[in-house]
Formats: sequence, C-alpha cells, structure tokens
Amino acid sequence: MKKQRKQRLRRLAERVLERKRRKAEREVDGVIRITAAGFGFFTPDGATEEGEIFIPAKFTADALDGDKVRIVVLPPRKNHPEDAERGEVGRVDAVLERKRTSFVGELLAGSVVRPLNIRLPDDVRIHGSRRGAQRGDWVRVKYDFDPHGELSGSISKIIGHAGEISADLDAVMAEYDLPEKYSEKDDAEAAEIVPREIERSDCRNLFVLTIDPFDAKDFDDALSVERDENGNWEIGVHIADVAAYITPKSKFDEAAKLRAFSCYLPGRTLPMLPPSLTAKISMTAGTDSLAHSVFLTVAPDGEVIKSRRCHTLIKVSQRLDYDEVQDFLDHGTVKESWCDGTAAKLQELFPAVRAIRAYRDKHEQYIDLPIPEVRVICDEKNNRITGLETRLPRESEHLVEECMLAANQAVGREMPQRMLAGIYRVHPFPEPEKTLEFSDLMHDSFQLPVGDISDRKTCREFIAALPDDGKRNVILNLLLRSLPRASYSTRGDVHFALGKTFYAHFTSPIRRYADLTVHQQLWNLDRKTRTRSATTLENIAAWISEQEENIDAAGFAAADRMKLRLLQEALEKHPEKLYDGIVVKVMAGGLQVEVAEFGIYGFVERDRLPLRRQSGRYAPDPRKGDWKIGNYICLRLIGIDFARGCANFIPAR
Repeated sequence: MKKQRKQRLRRLAERVLERKRRKAEREVDGVIRITAAGFGFFTPDGATEEGEIFIPAKFTADALDGDKVRIVVLPPRKNHPEDAERGEVGRVDAVLERKRTSFVGELLAGSVVRPLNIRLPDDVRIHGSRRGAQRGDWVRVKYDFDPHGELSGSISKIIGHAGEISADLDAVMAEYDLPEKYSEKDDAEAAEIVPREIERSDCRNLFVLTIDPFDAKDFDDALSVERDENGNWEIGVHIADVAAYITPKSKFDEAAKLRAFSCYLPGRTLPMLPPSLTAKISMTAGTDSLAHSVFLTVAPDGEVIKSRRCHTLIKVSQRLDYDEVQDFLDHGTVKESWCDGTAAKLQELFPAVRAIRAYRDKHEQYIDLPIPEVRVICDEKNNRITGLETRLPRESEHLVEECMLAANQAVGREMPQRMLAGIYRVHPFPEPEKTLEFSDLMHDSFQLPVGDISDRKTCREFIAALPDDGKRNVILNLLLRSLPRASYSTRGDVHFALGKTFYAHFTSPIRRYADLTVHQQLWNLDRKTRTRSATTLENIAAWISEQEENIDAAGFAAADRMKLRLLQEALEKHPEKLYDGIVVKVMAGGLQVEVAEFGIYGFVERDRLPLRRQSGRYAPDPRKGDWKIGNYICLRLIGIDFARGCANFIPAR
C-alpha cells in the first residue's frame, strides 16, 4: 500500500510539474529567419525585452525565411540542467503571413526545382505546365502551400539557362527582387535636373584630391589639408551635395529609397541614382563642383578638437587611385600625370591621418578584423569572368577611411545638438549566448582562451594574439559571425566595432540612401525649412537595413556562382590540381572546408574520409588526419554541384 501510495504521489507530482511546464509556455508573434543549415532565429514584434529566440530545425514547421509566425517559447526540459544556461528556444506554432509567394531556382530532373536561395528548403516539386522550361533552366516558381505543410509549386516564368553569366545574374536579381537599371528615359530626365540654390562658401582655392579605386564610376568624396599656425591640421572632407539635386519625395528620391543602395554584383552594377545624374553630381578634376563639406581641426596627437560644416563650391585639383597613392607611400613614386603640389599634399595628409588613427586606436579601442576579400573580376560589357583579386585594406584605403569616419562622427554629433532627427549606424554589443558559444568553440577546437569578447579591450587582445597562419582567417570569420549585424536607427546607440556613439553615415550620398537622407535633413535645417520626423526616419531606417541585408545576400550568391564557374574551368584544365583547405565545420554528413585561394567553402562527404571503427562508431583515422575545426586538409576537386551551389572535394592524401 505504501509503495502504491508513493507511486500515486509521484505521478501526481509529475502531472503538477507538467501543468506548470505547460503554463510556462507562452506564445509570441514575430519574424523568423531561416539559416542555410535549416534552423532559425525568431525576432519578436515591437519593442520587447526579448531578444532573438532560437528555433531548432525540427521546430520550424513549414515556415520560410522572413515569414511572420507565432511561436511557442519552450521552458527548460526536465532532466536537462544545461537548458537553464542556454538562451530561449521556441517552436513555430503557426505561419501568420508569408514573406514570399514565389522563388527562383534551377529545374532538375523529375520535375523538381532547387531554390537559388540557400535559406529556402531544397527540392520543390512542380506540377502543371513547364512553359517550355528545360532541365538546367532558371525558373520562377509560384508556391502552393499545402495545409499539411508540404511545399509544391508551378512554373510561372523562364529566366534563362543556368551556367550562362548573364542568366545567372538575372536569376540572382529575380530571386532577391533587385530593381532593374534605370531606363534611358529616366536617365535622360535625370540629366535635366537643375540643382537648388543655397548659400555656399567658395573653396576653389583649396588643393583638393579624390582618391578612389582605379575603376571607380562615381566620385562623391574628396579631401583637402592645410596646416594652421598652432600646428593643427584642417582636413576638409568634401562630399557631393546630392541633396541639391534630389528633394525628399521627388521621383528620383523615391526611386533611390526603393533601391536603398547601389548594388555591385560581379559583372553587373545597379546604381542607386541614374548614371547621368551620378556623372553630373560627381566631383571630377578641373570642374567646379557643388559640395557639402566638413572641416575637421585635428590636433598633433590626432584628436579631432572641433569641426564645422558648410555647403561649398570646390574644384578638384587631382584625381588619384589607391594603387598610385600606395606606390607613392611605399616607394615615393610620383606619376608624370600628377600636377604640381599633389605629392606635397599627400605628404601633409599622411601624418595627419596616421595621428587620427593612432588616437582612435588608443581612446576608442576599435575592433579591426583584417579578413582578406576575394573579389570576382568580371568584364561587364562582354559577360566574361576575367579572374579573382585577393586583397586586404592598405594604408591608401585607410587614408580615405579615417577621414570619412571622422566626418561621419562630426555630423552624427551635430544632429542631436541641433535637435535634428537623423539616421545613425549602430552595432550592438555581442549577445552573451553568442559570446559563450564562440568561447567554447575556440577552447575546444583551437585551445585558445578568449575571455569576454563583448569587452573591446579583451576582443582586441584576442585578435592580436592569433597565430599568423591560415587558421587566423578562419578564426576571424568565426568571430565575425558571432557578432551582431550593424544596422540603421534613429537612435544614436553604440557602434561596438568602431567604439563610437551617435555615428552617422554622411559621406556616400550617391550610393547609400541613409547618407542621402542625412544630407536632405541638413539641407532643410540650413534652409530653415521643415525636416522629416523621427517616426518617418525610423521607417526609412528599418527599410534600408532590410534592403542592405538582402543586397549583401544577393552579392554573395552571385559571387559564389562565379567562383564555382572558375573552379569548374580549373577542374577541366587541371583535374589533378591540389588545393589547401581548412576545416571550418564538422557535420554528420561530412566536412565544410574553406579554400582560401577562391574565398569559397567546399564540402567533403563523410564517406570520402579515411575513418576507422571505434566503439561502435566511426572516428578519424590518426594515420590519415584529424577532422577538427581549424585543421589543415589537402584537397582535390572532384566536381561542382551547380544545383546545390557547392564545390565537392576529397582528401588528397
């Protein structure tokens, strides 16, 4: 009897705990973002105290990336003490609103279409007419959402044949809903715009330089430098006065807002403003240009001690590119095309900028992640890939960057002082969960102590202590992924990586709508006319933040496609070529590896790995290698799976 009573009491207690557990569950509405690995992150609606909530792959139901959903937040599980330390976990309960009704993918055998976007589920079966589409074509598919959660669809449009560069780029533009280039009619109309008038300072006596990439298509920033009697530098940061041509709510303002940014796909440029207007606004050498200038007074120790802003009339004295400026810095090379005074101004500018950078390094403790960028170089006219370019920012790029950062900061500080609503660039501190995950990964895979990377000093010390080998870039990329994404806001909150607050974007109004909006606000302030409200700007900030993420995803998708084409060519010409790789992720199905030469991730199937039997499971064969994150692996390319967008490798030895 006592035993039975104890059993009944235990069952009763379990039921009570279960009721409490169920009561602890709560429903929340918001947006889900699905990763390429299938799991998701949920962001609640509105300004709540809740942050991102993790959604395991098995709990995403039929939700797609970007859908508005209702989730159930799950309490910690019984007999799992580690759950108390993790962040919140949820389960999709219902899809409230679909973000998308269609997608772009490649038609495979068996009436199956595989999405271009890696955030979408694989292999959607189609029904109905193919509309003439053949295997290997890019097609747009309209989703059919089955009540039971099974995805299917029908082909609504043929875009082109996968593998042709122009068709690949068309597919990327269609999938990511990128606006087409401006029409010839729009371009002609924009060329006729007459700039508005405002009081200007005549600064054509200044020696002004533009420094840009050698193939730059627009010139929206320029620099000047003078030395005063106190030994201070006065650096002039001159920005194309785009607000003189683009008024809020005008036709081309709305078109620019829709685009949000100029988009630079490899082989295709999609400008934010019509090209004729960009050419008209750009500050070209030898011509009078309308500018919005910020003059920075810089002390000998690099501190920006004051600034002033005004609309100006300037004349660029010399156009330079980063390569020739770097050559002058490294070797003192002066090109014959340089006019008198160019070398002297550079010699005056270099120490000023070095001082600014040193001051920021000491006082702002900024985070520098020197990750090499592997860019695809394309002949845009002939739709031909010409090669790859790997580069890190050089001092010539830092020269311009430091001046732009200082001008952006000066404008960002002025706006709240003048009670002017603005848009700021914000970058939150790392989330505790991501910080712990990164710390555990570094300890387990690299035996590296990390500390609290949400502290800039600790983060900088960790970066400085990294090994100077191939693992360094892997670690820096993992660190970058553990940091939150920067975005735009009307609140001048912290920019973690820069170590700044009230940091605005002002210096690129030709290619970023955030900058153009700030220019328009300042124009109206200077003309004493009505400015936009914080509420209006908050909606703009949310829109351009969303568009920035979308454009970045489109750029990565296009670049990866082009890199796969180059790998395919390499495989055909040199099938026995070996590649150096580093393991970046270990999965049940195999290894994800980074091939630094191409700046791309590849895959090694588990069945291709040398393994040995150990205690009922397969473990790495110590004679053949150790499959851990950060370990080197010699690879041979065996094929490209264009449908999956993946390069497949095998261990070479």
